[in-house]
Amino acid sequence: MSGTAHPASASMSVEVPVIDHATDPVHAAEPPADPAALAAGWLPGPDADRMLMTLSTVSPEGVPHARTVMLSDFDGVRFSFHTDASSRKVADLAVNPRVALTILWPGFTRQLVVEGLATRASDTAAARAYARRSPYLRQLAWMNTDEVAGRPLAQREEGWARFAAEHPDPEPPAGWVGFTVAPERWLFWVSHPGAPSRRIEYTRSGAGWSARPLPG
Repeated sequence: MSGTAHPASASMSVEVPVIDHATDPVHAAEPPADPAALAAGWLPGPDADRMLMTLSTVSPEGVPHARTVMLSDFDGVRFSFHTDASSRKVADLAVNPRVALTILWPGFTRQLVVEGLATRASDTAAARAYARRSPYLRQLAWMNTDEVAGRPLAQREEGWARFAAEHPDPEPPAGWVGFTVAPERWLFWVSHPGAPSRRIEYTRSGAGWSARPLPG
């Protein structure tokens, strides 16, 4: 099982942002002081469709791993995602909790990269996130296993239909876990068809953040 989303199940109706480059914060002469507030203005609200993101980790051997997962939530401070406790990403995090999250908006209009430390979320928070998932993703958390993946398509389809009939409203599986990511570095990128695009980098500076523009 995994936190990986599926195109047939993840409702990705996030609209292509309309960018007013004259007023866009990333292209402004003075970037906003608070990157969390900027991210909150970009991301869908708590009742909107979840976005997909690339989660990057490093294995115990130093090998980078990347996979697409669903952004479960951004509470204004931390980003969260959920997955199977036996997955490779969780094994990576047990050795090195440093991660990178990459979120790309439709139309390649915006990109947000967050680097920080992943911390295990509470079981209560994980259960809430599971309840917000689509029926497909709730069932996928039970059936996305190595054993099932090795079966022929017909057997996987049959097993899927049987599970759905027997468990119309499944509870979270025992291995369902969540992580929150506290940002240490932010990178905001906004496209510009009529000029070189650029990024704004935020890094810790005392109790606040220091911002500087970077090439896009």
